[in-house]
Amino acid sequence: MNIVFMGTPAFAVPSLRMLLSEGYNVVAVVTQPDRPQGRKKVLTPTPVKEVALEHGIPVLQPQRMRSPEAVAELAAYKPDLIVTAAYGQILPKSVLDLPANGCVNVHGSLLPKYRGGAPIQRCIINGETETGITLMYMAEGLDTGDMIAQVKVAIDEEDTSGTLFEKLSLAGAELLKEQMPRLANGRVEAEKQDESLATYAPNLKREDEKIDWSASTRDIYNQIRGLVPFSGGFALWNGEVFKVWASRKADKASKDAAPGTVLQLAEQGIEVKTGDGSLWLTRVQPSGKKQMDAAEFARGKTMAPGTVLT
Repeated sequence: MNIVFMGTPAFAVPSLRMLLSEGYNVVAVVTQPDRPQGRKKVLTPTPVKEVALEHGIPVLQPQRMRSPEAVAELAAYKPDLIVTAAYGQILPKSVLDLPANGCVNVHGSLLPKYRGGAPIQRCIINGETETGITLMYMAEGLDTGDMIAQVKVAIDEEDTSGTLFEKLSLAGAELLKEQMPRLANGRVEAEKQDESLATYAPNLKREDEKIDWSASTRDIYNQIRGLVPFSGGFALWNGEVFKVWASRKADKASKDAAPGTVLQLAEQGIEVKTGDGSLWLTRVQPSGKKQMDAAEFARGKTMAPGTVLT
């Protein structure tokens, strides 16, 4: 059986490695084009491409999977099954119709909840305590295909998007491993999604990173951990971006003040007034600086109590 694997970030790597370690015939890998990374904008291969090259697997990197040229290049590998995990492009019907055994996707949520490109970040931001993996057949809609199997994964109070990505990537690989013997024998029975229960998780935008200090302590705490390690949350201090990479909830505000007011700077970090209490910022990044512990920043005495973050 010829398998084509389609994926891009580190989330997809355990699923690809599982297929290879279990001896499945991965004839090609499709991933996003190399992108400039870091301050020096070095052209960098995707994590999935790196694994493919390690194993001598042909790599396809079309700018648009919808283009006739890309579809023809993929069809030349005669896939019986296409497995995707966080590939990053919606597949056209011309691709979905190629493999006799179908196209299956390892999706990072319990569908039909959190369809879309940022299910892991959004579930933390929204304060969920549970998520999971859905193995599904792909359809032309956005994560609307029939569900083959699911596994639940708990979201711990201290989880960030980074730690949850890792948990879910491993859970996805394990679920795919369990189901592959069935998928290799042809299409399997799958459950239709209940459209009335569908929710969406669109990709994050800059405005999703801006902290609204009038929100509750819990909501701001969840927002920050949902943005780590990818962007962090941010506020404005003296008109410049002041990033927040970690925080912890305070028992109660040490004093009354307007939301966004710095109440104190201490070894615990920076205490900031919220809509219903206060939040300790424990890791921050002033404009033009590297990330640092908030306690270290506080010792620099460049910010004083009474400062208002906006």
